[in-house]
Amino acid sequence: MDCAPPSKLLKNGKGKEVDFRESFFYKMVFGSTEMNGLAETSDLRFAAIASSRPVGLNSKRLVDIVLAISGIVLLAPLLIICCVATKLTSRGPALFRHRRVGFNGKAFACLKFRTMVTDAPERLRQLLDSDPSAAAEWATNRKLRYDPRVTAIGAILRKSSLDELPQLFNVLRGDMSIVGPRPVTDEELVRYSGAVKAYLACRPGITGLWQVSGRSTTTYNKRVACDTFYARNWSMSLDLKILIVTVPAVLLSDCAY
Repeated sequence: MDCAPPSKLLKNGKGKEVDFRESFFYKMVFGSTEMNGLAETSDLRFAAIASSRPVGLNSKRLVDIVLAISGIVLLAPLLIICCVATKLTSRGPALFRHRRVGFNGKAFACLKFRTMVTDAPERLRQLLDSDPSAAAEWATNRKLRYDPRVTAIGAILRKSSLDELPQLFNVLRGDMSIVGPRPVTDEELVRYSGAVKAYLACRPGITGLWQVSGRSTTTYNKRVACDTFYARNWSMSLDLKILIVTVPAVLLSDCAY
């Protein structure tokens, strides 16, 4: 599986770090799914989509509703704790709404717990103007490993992916799916080039192939490759496999930031 470079997530009995994607558990889940050759996207093509319905149709939507409602109910105490912690530890609202592109190009407000300071855009501009290496990293990945905008509690929420829990409400509204491509901005969508139709054929997901395949350590091209593969090869069994791997990937991951 070449959606991402190896990410050291587990330790074997001798204390040596090994690639989670090379573990028996990971191979057992994805062993029957052919996902090789996704290192780059130059040779990927996706047929035009004429349907007005997203990948997965009604069956996927029904599963989304059931899982979203169940998640909101079961995780309500954790949602409250994250909300209060965010509000009390830094100035600003607990929730952050950011414009993302959804199915068929429809824009929606993607919800997250706020993990950055309120003047984040200005701080980013100052950093990119003064630090060429940070500017190059941002231009390549649209992310910064050492981001001065992130608050103390925000770093914890990002590391554990708890900042994305409010997206359960996006799923309930129909903006997103439990499993799907990573939601992107209009600016990022341009980078999908010939694979843009693959992205627009799906509802963006809280988790997905990219999220369990290296996340922030992978290149943007490989992220696009993962999203394209998912759209072309979607099945309920693939969603189930991604969900099964998501829990250990999040709990053991050292590559989220």
